[in-house]
Formats: sequence, C-alpha cells, structure tokens
Amino acid sequence: MKYIGAHVSIAGGLAYAVERAAQLKATALAFFTKNQRQWRSPPLTTDTITQFHLACLKHNYTSAQIMPHSSYLINLGHPQSYELERSRAALLDEVLRCQQLNISLLNCHPGSHLKKITENQCLKRIAESINIVLNQTSGVTIVIENTAGQGSNLGFLFEHLSTIIEDVEDKSRVGVCIDTCHAFVSGYDLRSENGCIKIFSDFEKIIGFQYLCGLHLNDSKGEFNSRVDRHHSLGSGNIGLTAFSWLMKDARFNSMPLILETVNPALWSNEISWLKAEQLSKDHKDYFC
Repeated sequence: MKYIGAHVSIAGGLAYAVERAAQLKATALAFFTKNQRQWRSPPLTTDTITQFHLACLKHNYTSAQIMPHSSYLINLGHPQSYELERSRAALLDEVLRCQQLNISLLNCHPGSHLKKITENQCLKRIAESINIVLNQTSGVTIVIENTAGQGSNLGFLFEHLSTIIEDVEDKSRVGVCIDTCHAFVSGYDLRSENGCIKIFSDFEKIIGFQYLCGLHLNDSKGEFNSRVDRHHSLGSGNIGLTAFSWLMKDARFNSMPLILETVNPALWSNEISWLKAEQLSKDHKDYFC
C-alpha cells in the first residue's frame, strides 16, 4: 500500500496539521515540528503532544505515514564551527521533538560547503553531525534528502548520499528521501519509464533500497540538469506525469511516506486522488491539470 499525502501547515498547532491531511484524504503527511524560519522555538507542551496523538488516533495515522521536515536553516556540513554547532543543536532539538511525538522519521537537507571547505570535508562533517545527534537520541531515523545542487549544496548525487551513509555509525537510523524535482534538475532524467528504471537501478547499486524511507513528489519548473530548485504541480512542469504514474505502480515504494510539495495546495486533493488511482490504472489520465 502506498502512503500518499502532502506537506501541510501547522498553523494553529500540530493537531491541525493532522486534520488538514485528513481533509485531503491523505494517507501520509509531512510538516515542520516548529517554526522553520527560527533557530529556537518554545518546547512542545504536554497538551500539544496529547492533542497531536489524539488527532493521529482519530484519523488512523501511524508513525510509518508521517515524515516531518527539519528547518531549512540547518547546515550539517557548515565550514564554520559556530554555525555548525548551532545546526547540530537545532537538529538535535527536532529529533527530540519527534521522540516526544512518537514519530520515527525526520527528513533533513544534508548541507553546504559554502566554497570554504572541500566536498569530501563537508560530507564528513554531515556524517559526523548525524552521528552526534543519533548518539544522544533513540527511535528516530534521520532521512537525508537529495538536493537540486544549487550553489554549494551537496547531496545532489547518489554518491554524495552513499558517502554520508558509509560514515554514519548506526546505519539502522539513517535513510534517504528522494525528491523528484531535485533529482530531475540535478541530472536524473525522469521523463520516461526507461529513465525511471535506470535511475532507480542506479539508486539500488549506489545506495540501496533498504535506505529509502520516502519520496517528495514534485514536478519541476526548472529545466533538466539546470540545478534550479522550483517545484511545480504534477503534470504541469518539465517532468510530466509518466514518472509519477510509474512510481505508483512499483511496489518498492509501498509503505513509506510519498509527500507532495507541489506549488498549488488547492490541487493537492486532486493530485492525491490521481496518485491513488494510478496504483490500479494501466493508463494515466490528466484530469486534475
């Protein structure tokens, strides 16, 4: 079974994020556990945690269907010690929040060398950051997301992600999330079924499906191999619908959060319905575009 949903707002509280996902008839959800534009946020209250758990229980969401996203401020490979320590502390706080919420996955971007250290040094710092956080926590897997490769961001190659995983001590608590828009604009051509087959064959060889914990399902306003990270609604961008139809029919993507971060929330309900239908359909239909 595919868990299909969207990254929903936490306005009003975390329990409202669950309610918003349920209104979309989503079977998965993502959200920020706190204000993602601030380094520090108030701790979760007992009431917030209880209301979140009650909302999940009411709508039958389990931990396997939920993959929050960490703050975009975090740079786990930062070349400067102060900013690196601040990023590590922020990630630790987010993992501890997930522990409190009984959430087992936390998605994060790997990091950027800012042209001040080498790629290999940055990748080592990212793995070291993950090790530091994992050693102080339990029960939560840190899920590294591939990037679009803008600027000096790393993680746009499968080899980057594999290198990070190699240096993580507890490999049972590290995983990968593949963002389709990021993959496409960083040089992985998803526009045909043959392209999808090759890309995920390479993924299996370089990283391994045992590390795949989720997908971000996004079409792309950016051109192929452009390194331009601009999401688009499914079927409205340069990837097209073929990749998303193919993904829905492949059982390797079952039982993990498949999260829309597309640009028009008004289309999410239709996009989710279409994705669900594609699991059973032989030919895709463009009815939501």
